Formats: sequence, C-alpha cells, structure tokens
Amino acid sequence: MSRQDAVARAAEYFDRGDFRSDLARRVAMATESQTGESLEALRAYLTDEMIPTLEKLGFSSRIVENPVPGYGPFLIAERHEADGLPTVLTYGHGDVIFGQEGSWREGLAPWTLVEQGDRWYGRGTADNKGQHSINIAALEQVMAARGGKLGFNCKMLIEMGEEAGSPGLRDIARIEREALSADLLIGSDGPRLSAVRPTVFLGSRGAFNFELEVNLRESGHHSGNWGGVLANAGTLLAHAITRLVDQKGRILVDGLTPKEIPASVRAALTDIQLEQGMGDPEIDPDWGEPGLTQAEKIFAWNTLEVLAFKTGAPEAPANAVPPSARATMQLRFVVGTDPNTIIPLVQAHLDAAGLSQVRARPSRMATFEATRVDPEDAWVKWALASIETTTAKKPALLPNLGGSLPNDVFALILGMPTVWVPHSYPACSQHAPNEHLLASVAREALQLMAGLFYDLGEDGSSILKARAA
Repeated sequence: MSRQDAVARAAEYFDRGDFRSDLARRVAMATESQTGESLEALRAYLTDEMIPTLEKLGFSSRIVENPVPGYGPFLIAERHEADGLPTVLTYGHGDVIFGQEGSWREGLAPWTLVEQGDRWYGRGTADNKGQHSINIAALEQVMAARGGKLGFNCKMLIEMGEEAGSPGLRDIARIEREALSADLLIGSDGPRLSAVRPTVFLGSRGAFNFELEVNLRESGHHSGNWGGVLANAGTLLAHAITRLVDQKGRILVDGLTPKEIPASVRAALTDIQLEQGMGDPEIDPDWGEPGLTQAEKIFAWNTLEVLAFKTGAPEAPANAVPPSARATMQLRFVVGTDPNTIIPLVQAHLDAAGLSQVRARPSRMATFEATRVDPEDAWVKWALASIETTTAKKPALLPNLGGSLPNDVFALILGMPTVWVPHSYPACSQHAPNEHLLASVAREALQLMAGLFYDLGEDGSSILKARAA
C-alpha cells in the first residue's frame, strides 16, 4: 500500500457517507460546557463515542477527572508502536458552546446534522467535533494503507471544557506531563484563511482582558448644582482610554507593542491576503499600527480593544454627574509581550498622564499566552510540503492565529513544536446560530490529513535527527 492509497481511502470514507454518519452521531450529543449542567453528556462523549472509536485503532484510553470541580473530564489516549519512533500528540475538544435553540434558521437545529448543498449544519460541526473527527478518521485510513501500522507513536488529548476557557487543562498538562510528552503537536481548530486554501498556523496570539475603573464618590449629584466643580468619572475614563490607544487604534503605551516583527514572520506574511467573504465587515484601511500590512496587523502585532464602557445609566440618563465609570479592555498580543507586565505598564502610563484616579486591574477572564513556532522550523516546511503534495495547492502559512486558543499548554508547558491545520473557514458561524462545516473542505481535509500522517511515518525520524543536529 502507498501514500496514494491512504489519500484515496480518505476520500472513499467521505464519499460512502461514513464521515457524515460519524459526525451526525457526535453532533447529536448536546455537550454544552458553559451551562455547568451537562456533565453527564460531556462524559458520555468520551466514554460512549471517543473511547470505542479509538480502541478500534489500537489506542489505550483513560478518563482523567478535571481538577477544577464542576467541569468536564479529559481523555488521554495512546497508541505505542515502537520505541525510537517519533511521537505525535493530537488534540481536540468535544464540548460546544450554547446550542442557542430557537435562533437557528428554519429547518435547522443545533443537535441535528442537516445537509443543505455544501453546508452541513449543526453545533460542533466546525468547532470542534468535525475537525477532530477528520483527524481520527485520517489516522484510520493511514493504518489501513500501512497494513495496520501508522509508522509513528500517537497520543491524543480530548478536553470537554474548551468553550468554558479550558479550566483544569493547564493543571492536567503539568500532572500528566509524561503521558502527554511528544515530539510534535498536530492539532486542528479555528478557520482556514479561506475556504479554498489549506492553511497552517503555528501558534496563537495571547489575550489579556483588564478593567479600567473610576470610583470617585458614592452617588451622583445634580449636574446643574455641581457640574463644573465635581470631577466626572466618565470624562476621566474617556481620557484614560485615549491615553492608551489613539483615534486610529494605535497603541500608545511603551511595552505593549512588539519591538519588531521577526524577518521569518514578515516573510511568511508576504503571501497572505485577507479575503472578504459575504457578510464580512468592511475593513477600515487606516485603522491600526501605521506602516503595517493588514496581515501584519492581525498576525504579527498587538491590538488594544475597548470591549465595553459604562458610566451613569445609559438606558435612562439622568441629569447627574456620574460618580463611577468602568471599561473592559482587551490586549491581543504576539510573542514577546509578557502578560504579567500589562497592568503595571498601563497604571504607570495613566499615573504619568495625571490620571491616577483611573485604576487598572485584571479581569476574571482567563489569560492566554502568546505562542509561535519559527516558520523556518523543519516540521513547518515538512507539513507545508505534504499538504501541497496532496492538494496541489500552496498552503497559507500563518505564524500564529489572530485569535487565541490554549496552545501555551503544548508549546510552553509541554515544550513541543505545534503545527495546526484547521478544517473550518471564516464564515462557518462558529459560536453563533447556523454553525456549519463545508462538505468540500471536509473531504479535502480528510485527504490532506491522511497524506500528512502517512508522511509522518515516512519522514518523522529523519526530521527529528535534523532538528537535533
């Protein structure tokens, strides 16, 4: 059997309807993790669906309880073929966001896979049941083509709380470090750059949310009697924000932006053009850091956003000087920004501007670290070449995703290079009603992942030697 056989088997698995059947069964499981009321469904996804599927492929599996009470468990599985072979870790999450029943288009529902043309609707089709189902099926096709072997050792981690911020994931990575150790992570989450172009990304931007607060007095006072002699909390907060980011979205705080864009990152992004699809917002060309391309602004730079701002009672304004004001800010950042320095830098900047009445503090949202593999890494070049061989398309290479995901678990805690191959696309309605997977993308993804895993068995050992040298 050959590489071509593995790729052909992946296409046949899709064409005879087996992938659709597997995905429909998994979508039907209402694995919402944000409600805190679906622990039985979260566990059942692992015990009733994942473990039997992986056992057929020769994986030994075990459930690991979440160290954070009230959240879903983890599945750690392993197929060990031989000492000395490369080991790959693959990751997925079986939990989904709220189903949002009643908000889907007529004829659609979150827990039923509905096929309409190229679109397969259902909660989790894109995020993330469809994506890890593709990867598991690709492993199966490679084993069939190789006579029951992969040619490498494979480990798998499936969590059931990603949509709730991955509680317990970092603790599990530390506790189960040996069980999860590998030479490489190959994962699938998030969207391609576009539906028609296979994409590889090597990490993600970090995310840090923080609050700006002004608390001047206990209550408001009549603006006619006191306006002009009482400080206005809303005015102070508005000025504080403009000290942090200007009217064009440029960050004004030293230390909150990268010192430079690495040459390898800039080179990779010369091939990236943002594509506008139907329903996408129109890009504001003058917004953000001047002198950067649109791709560099999203994938190679930091951005500071105002997510929310409140002072007084916007729903019923009163003629009173507001005593307090609060804004929620978010810094998306690339490698090189230390999230531990963000609050001290912001507060010092405000104090120096005479705005010490405005206080900065971290929000309760989880912090995501920034991660990025060097685009020149041997694993990256190998993955790009494999995908191009299968699809005859030049893949898009993103040094990191513009958004955030828990890649720090693999890159920083477990210390492995990370290669992500997403199988969704930007307009998939992820996290919204009418979430869907494109059948054409799924079929292509099955083939390119079969090719990638087949090539890992062929080339993995030599790449390890080259990287060690």
